[in-house]
Amino acid sequence: MADMWAASELTLAIVAAVLLALLNLAAVMMVVMQLPGTWVMLVLTAAFALWRGGDVTPGIGLGTVIVLLILAIVGEVVETLAGAAGARKAGGTRTGAVLAVIGGIVGAIAGTAVLVVVGTILGACIGAGIGSIIGDVLRGRELAKASLAARGAMVGKFWGTLGKIAIATVMWFIATIALVWP
Repeated sequence: MADMWAASELTLAIVAAVLLALLNLAAVMMVVMQLPGTWVMLVLTAAFALWRGGDVTPGIGLGTVIVLLILAIVGEVVETLAGAAGARKAGGTRTGAVLAVIGGIVGAIAGTAVLVVVGTILGACIGAGIGSIIGDVLRGRELAKASLAARGAMVGKFWGTLGKIAIATVMWFIATIALVWP
């Protein structure tokens, strides 16, 4: 009878580990769609570690969760500040940079409504550019100069998005490898 319980517990752990890997992969796709997938991945992996006792599953423990937390924070910083940094580097105003961040969020939502995934990324980049132009024009900049900053915001947002997707992918690999690595 004890062997049967041990076998069923092992089966449950394997099914849960496979489910965690798949859900974390879905969280990477959430990042592509400008949703908080890195945080979903962190919470799912931490919950799994707590459920398994933190030391039952090879590698999934406090160390893995801390690494995922650090990466999630870095991903947010990269994604959020890239559009603003692009606008500022191209000579935009601080107001333009702030509105580039807000425009990126609004654009991602609007782009998703039009065309999922590609529309989300395009919408975020275009929204960052529009936000940057609005902010710079409100601060009295000429439209031509504001347009240069907007281009910088769009390019920055694009690279920031790709950076966060890369970070989310690394998070997925770390969590998945930690499921099987002793």
